[in-house]
Amino acid sequence: MACARPLISVYSEKGETVGKNVLMPAVFKAPIRPDVVNFVHTNMRKNNRQPYAVSELTGHQTSAEGGGTHRFGQGAGNMCHGGRMFAPTKTWRRWHHRINTPQKRYAICSALAASAIPALVMSKGHRIEEIPEVPLVVEDKVEGYKKTKEAVLLLKKLKAWNDIKKVYASQRMRAGKGKMRNRRRIQRKGPCIIYNQDAGLTKAFRNIPGITLQNVNKLNLLRLAPGGHVGRFCVWTESAFRKLDELYGTWRKPATLKVDYNLPMHKMTNTDLSRILKSEEIQKALRAPNKKINRRVLKKNPLKNLKIMFKLNPYAKTVRRHAILKHDPTIKAKMLKPKKRYTKKKNRMRASIVVCVLFGVVTADSNRL
Repeated sequence: MACARPLISVYSEKGETVGKNVLMPAVFKAPIRPDVVNFVHTNMRKNNRQPYAVSELTGHQTSAEGGGTHRFGQGAGNMCHGGRMFAPTKTWRRWHHRINTPQKRYAICSALAASAIPALVMSKGHRIEEIPEVPLVVEDKVEGYKKTKEAVLLLKKLKAWNDIKKVYASQRMRAGKGKMRNRRRIQRKGPCIIYNQDAGLTKAFRNIPGITLQNVNKLNLLRLAPGGHVGRFCVWTESAFRKLDELYGTWRKPATLKVDYNLPMHKMTNTDLSRILKSEEIQKALRAPNKKINRRVLKKNPLKNLKIMFKLNPYAKTVRRHAILKHDPTIKAKMLKPKKRYTKKKNRMRASIVVCVLFGVVTADSNRL
């Protein structure tokens, strides 16, 4: 989940807690979908483009005409160069893209949920190390500010002025031709001030570099997630913070200020898969791992291996024998020749008897002596 704290403290213009708390709106617990945010942001930016095209006569406004080489100099080419561009740009290109309303609302919910996670906000370069809490909520008295010095003092008391210092340090000249098109200087983004009613607030904050001002009823994704990246540092007024449940609803009741809109829900309440798999309930239901090793049987070619062939076809041995006999008659004569296994055995037996007799005679003569 994006944020699990039930209560958020409200801070005064002096940077101290007022003593009252605000319930965390359910929109800050919505699922964070960077892919949806990036898709919606890209299509919303396309709607700000101005059509452009080259003239239809470009590349054709010339007095000379090339007639080619005719029949002369067949190795030479046409000497006319240039001409119009390939596929000239037209003003009737599809510049604008329609975006589904639920998809836009999903992207805003994801951007709001990401703004409540300090790690995501810090990863976008915001200097929020010293601020007391994220999301940061201030009392409604701030909406009546009309002087810039009051706004600067408030940011310093809330320890949010470091983010403005970062903006001052990042001011630099743009690279490229944008310098010639009234886009000379660029700078980083600072805090986004979200209010409910403008009683002079915009005039007080608008001259501070990096500050973005938004009404809670007209939240814009291009400002909540600049560049299509979630994690903008937001400062809320109390009334604007309380109004989020009416605008986006909760998981128990739909939004009252929108027609038939329900807050998007998580597909999983707990996304920590390692913790789920190691839980007792899952471990009890799992069986012991099967560690049997199945080794691959070596498949031998019976056409090359005679032993495998004889196992598959015992008659192959007889066929092979007949083929050899038919091919070479000398081999056939050797195979038909009677074997002398019994004569060898008889000779061995005779030799052993002679040795025994001689050994007996020698032992008898030695006894006589």
